[in-house]
Amino acid sequence: MRKIIYGLLSFALVGCGTQSDVRQVDSKSAADASQGYEVSKDASEVITTTVAPNPSTVSFKKEVSASAVKKHVEFLASDALKGRKTGTIGIDEAATYIIKQFQDAGVQPYFTSYRDKFNAKGVDGYNIVAMLPGTDSELKNEFIVIGAHYDHIGTAEAVNGDKIANGANDNASGTAAVIELAKYFAKAKTNKRGIIFALFSAEELGLLGSAHLAERLKTTDINPYVMFNIEMIGVSMTDKDYTFYLTGYENSNMAQEFNAYAGAKVMGFLPQAKQYNLFKRSDNYAFYEEFKIPAQTVSTFDFTNFDHYHQVGDEVSIMDFEHIANVVNQLIPGVEGMANSNSHEIIWNE
Repeated sequence: MRKIIYGLLSFALVGCGTQSDVRQVDSKSAADASQGYEVSKDASEVITTTVAPNPSTVSFKKEVSASAVKKHVEFLASDALKGRKTGTIGIDEAATYIIKQFQDAGVQPYFTSYRDKFNAKGVDGYNIVAMLPGTDSELKNEFIVIGAHYDHIGTAEAVNGDKIANGANDNASGTAAVIELAKYFAKAKTNKRGIIFALFSAEELGLLGSAHLAERLKTTDINPYVMFNIEMIGVSMTDKDYTFYLTGYENSNMAQEFNAYAGAKVMGFLPQAKQYNLFKRSDNYAFYEEFKIPAQTVSTFDFTNFDHYHQVGDEVSIMDFEHIANVVNQLIPGVEGMANSNSHEIIWNE
């Protein structure tokens, strides 16, 4: 989510795509925000169905391994890519790597090329956009969009001579998840609807890549059903009865339907996400703005479990690859449910 910039005692939460709602927030208040903070009664009555079991008590198929995820994150967050800043050789190498993963899996480009070029404040930005066609003769005309940004900031304040902001959690972790989801569905072919896999550039410059793609898709005859974005899933949360949270939780019934598809409460409500309006602060928001569809972000960054945002300490060595693989494996049944339902079961609450 953009932008959560840490200081020693406080941090400013700044939305990349907007200059409004910028405020100083005490770090303790962020950590304690869940005290007495509940989903509003009216919203919960609309979206709450049956209580799903805790995901720790449910056995999910291990379709994606920790070693597969680790391979992607190690490459994308390596020193050789120098922080994947938009417009640099490093991010171009990251794009080439992602494209190779899609090609090897048989996931085709959505446009004539995997690379979707746009102007990113005077430099060339490239989204990587791939797709799998749906298997149903009618539902294949609708699409699920799964996204994550693959850029980072390049360099940061030096620590022991290290200036490279590797961006392992932010957002090589989310990028790896999208790659592995694409590989799974390319092999399983369990999607009646089409799926677009979008890796965004220039997120760190103000959500520019996702805004460009949403605007470009709006000029076509695409019929998107739902979009979800994956952001910072490199470390797990503690003391939660779900695995990852959903921004804009009350805005749709995505969490409830997703959990029903998964057979467990894999997706939950994080009070801080509502408090700081994270729904508008990541790459999902442009798709809501353009299409007015359910478009939200999943994450496991909870303001207490990661101290290296936009710092050189966001390294591969502190990532929990078993956790990342677990997130992907728990996402799979939810995506299959969205891709295969005969009707639009996920709806916006406005």
